[in-house]
Amino acid sequence: MPEIEIQNGTIQVDASVLGQALGLEPSRVPELLRSGAITSRCERGIGEDEGRFRLTFFHAGRRLRLVVDAAGCILQRSSIDYGDQPLPEALRRPGR
Repeated sequence: MPEIEIQNGTIQVDASVLGQALGLEPSRVPELLRSGAITSRCERGIGEDEGRFRLTFFHAGRRLRLVVDAAGCILQRSSIDYGDQPLPEALRRPGR
């Protein structure tokens, strides 16, 4: 499976991508998603960003943001690690 797969409006991200960026074993990612310990948001680009998606994942004091094209290729990757500090609420808002 490619790192990110987009089909019929469904986006799947490989657990190794999330695990590496969030400091987790990839095998733990599915259970943490199911339990709500990892949360996410998906934003679809409009205008000049049409065909792109911004995927944001949160776990503990970490945030991972991926910008991908319609084929699932990662165009940008950024992460923030606040260590033991909780993520500022402003980081969880769309567009930040």
